[in-house]
Amino acid sequence: LWPWLLASSGLSALLQLVTLPFFPDSPSYLLIQKGNEEACRKAIRKLWGEGDHQAEIDDIMKEKGAMASTKTLRVLEVLKERSLRWQLYILMTVMTTLQLCGINAIYFYSFEVFHTAKFEEYLIPYVSLGVGLCECLSSILCSTLIDRFGRKVLLWGGYSLMCSVLALLTMTLSLQHRFFWMHYFSVILIFLFVVFYGIGP
Repeated sequence: LWPWLLASSGLSALLQLVTLPFFPDSPSYLLIQKGNEEACRKAIRKLWGEGDHQAEIDDIMKEKGAMASTKTLRVLEVLKERSLRWQLYILMTVMTTLQLCGINAIYFYSFEVFHTAKFEEYLIPYVSLGVGLCECLSSILCSTLIDRFGRKVLLWGGYSLMCSVLALLTMTLSLQHRFFWMHYFSVILIFLFVVFYGIGP
C-alpha cells in the first residue's frame, strides 16, 4: 500500500503538467517582466472575462513603478543594511525555532511510542498516517485563523502550547512503566503537538 500511496503524489504533478499549457501567463508577469500590455489585457480577459479592467492594469503599473524605484540588494548588503536588521533577526529566530521545535523528534519517536502503547503492528503505520493528516488539517485551519488573529498570536500561542505538550509528554514517557494508561495519554499528546505545530509555526 505504501508504494502506491507515495506514487499517488505524482498524479497531481501529472495533472498539473497536462493542464498547465492551457492556463494564461500571469498578467503582472506579462506587464512588469515582459512589458507586453496587449498580452496582459488578453490574459486578464481570459481570467476575469470581458469588461473594463483598466483599474487592474493601473494597479500593475503602480507596482511596476514601485519595483523600479526599489534597489535590489545582495546578501551581504542585506546583512549590512541597518534598517533591515530587526527583520533579519526575527526571520532568523523564527527559522531557528522552527528547526529546533521538536517536530522531527516527534515524528522519529512516534512509532516507538505507538508500539509501547500496545498498538497492533499493522495499525501503527495507519496511526502515523493519522498524525500526518492532523498536520495537514491543522495547516488548513491555520490559513483561516491567521486572518482573524494574526501571525504573531499564532506563533506565540503555537510555541507556548507546544512547550506545554512537550513537558507533559516527557512526564508521561517517564511514568509509562508505572501506569498503563500513560501510553495512551502519550499518543494523545503526540497528536496535540502536531496540531499545535500546524496551527502555530
